Amino acid sequence: MTPLPEQPLSPLDGRYRAAVTGLGEHLSEAGLNRARVHVEVEWLLYLTDNEMFGSHRLDAEQARSLRALVADFGQSDIDELATLEATTRHDVKAVEYYVRKRLTDLGLTDVAELTHFACTSEDINNLSYALTIRAAVTEVWLPKITGVIDALYSRSVDHRADAMLAHTHGQPATPTTVGKEFAVFVGRLRRIQAQIEAVEYLGKFSGATGTFAAHVAADPGRDWPAISREFVTSLGLDWNPLTTQIEPHDWQAELYQRISHANRVLHNLCTDIWTYISMGYFTQIPQAGATGSSTMPHKINPIRFENAEANLELSSALLDSLAATLVTSRLQRDLTDSTTQRNIGVALGHSVLALDNIQRGLGEIAVNTARLAEDLDGNWEVLGEAIQTVIRAEVTAGRSSIADPYAMLKELTRGRRVGQAELVAFVQALDIGDEAKARLVALTPAGYAGLASDLVDYAAKA
Repeated sequence: MTPLPEQPLSPLDGRYRAAVTGLGEHLSEAGLNRARVHVEVEWLLYLTDNEMFGSHRLDAEQARSLRALVADFGQSDIDELATLEATTRHDVKAVEYYVRKRLTDLGLTDVAELTHFACTSEDINNLSYALTIRAAVTEVWLPKITGVIDALYSRSVDHRADAMLAHTHGQPATPTTVGKEFAVFVGRLRRIQAQIEAVEYLGKFSGATGTFAAHVAADPGRDWPAISREFVTSLGLDWNPLTTQIEPHDWQAELYQRISHANRVLHNLCTDIWTYISMGYFTQIPQAGATGSSTMPHKINPIRFENAEANLELSSALLDSLAATLVTSRLQRDLTDSTTQRNIGVALGHSVLALDNIQRGLGEIAVNTARLAEDLDGNWEVLGEAIQTVIRAEVTAGRSSIADPYAMLKELTRGRRVGQAELVAFVQALDIGDEAKARLVALTPAGYAGLASDLVDYAAKA
C-alpha cells in the first residue's frame, strides 16, 4: 500500500477546516508566536520609551520597524522560529533570539540586552495566551454565537403565534407557541453571552516567582508593581499582582466553564429541534444535490443538529478538562499547563463548528402548521387544567360549590382521550357562573397558549 501524503490528524484541520479557520489566526502555534513577539517588542519599547537603565527612546521609524515584526509576521518568520527552537529546545527563548536578531538588523544592538529583560518565559506566555484567547473569543466565537442567537430570535418572532402542543415528560401538556420556545433559548443564551463578554483577561508580569526579585536587583528604586500594571493594562489586559511564576489561570477556567455552559444549552436546543423534526412539527427543506440516506432516497436526515450535538459534547469535554486542570500548578510552577493550553483552539474549534451547523440548520427547517394543528386537535384533554383552575376560581368567588375540582378533572381526563364534544358537555353541566362557562366552552387547545406570544417580547430585552 502506497503511503499517503502528509495528512491532518484532526478533522478540524481537515474536513471541517473552512468552518473554523478563523481560530487558527489566534490559537495556532504561529498565532501564539506572533503574540509572543508582540509582547517582547512592546516591553522593549516600554523600557526605551521610559529611558530605563540609560537606554534612549527609539525614534518613530525605529519603533514602527519593530512593530512591523508583528504586523508583517508571516511564513518566513514562522519557519525561522521553528529553526531557532530546534536548537534552543525552548519556544520563548527562540522568540527572544528572533527579536535580538531583528534589533541587530535595525542597528539597535545598544538596546538588545533589554530584550526579555527581567522576564521569565511565563511573563511572555501568559500575556500572549490572554491576547490570543481574547481575540479568538471576541473575533470568532462571540460573532458565531451572536449569529445563532439572532437566527433564533428571528424565528421566535416569526412563529410567536404558532400554537404547539407542549410535551412535559414527553406527554401532551398545556400548549405553548413555537416562537415562545425559541425565545426561551434566546433568553438563556444571551444571559450566558453577557457573562462571557464580561470575563476578565488577566495578566502577570512579575518574574520567576511573582516577586519582582530580578527587577528590584536591577533597580531597587523603581515602583515595579506600578510599572507591571501599566504595561499589562497597556496591552488591554487586566493586571494580576498576586501570582507564582504563572498567572493562576482562574480567569481561563471561568471563561471555559461559561462557554461549556453555552454549549450545553445549545445541545439542549439541538435535541429539542431533532425531536420536533421526528414528531413532524418541523420539516426539513431539501437542499439541492444533498443525499439524506445512502439507501433510502426519501430521507432528509437532521445532520446539522446531530453534527452540532457531537461537536458540542467534544468541546465541553475539552473545556471542562481545561477548567479543571489549569487551576492547579505544583508549588510555584509546573509545566502541565503548557500542553493543555495548546488545546484551547481545539476546544473552541468544536464549539465554533457546532455553531456553524446550528445556524445553517435553523435556515433549513420550516414549521409544519398543519401537523401542529392536528396534534392540538387530537388532545383536548389538555384543557382539563384550564377547567379545574376556572372551577377553583369560581368556588373562591362564591359562584360554585363544587368540591375538589382537581379530582373531578382527573377522573375525566387522566390516561384517556377526551374529545371536544365530551368536554363541552362536561362544561355545560358544571355548577359555575355563566361567563366562566362561556369562556371554557369557547376554549380550544390552539387557543390555550396563555401569554406565550407576548412573552416573545422579553427575548428582545434579554
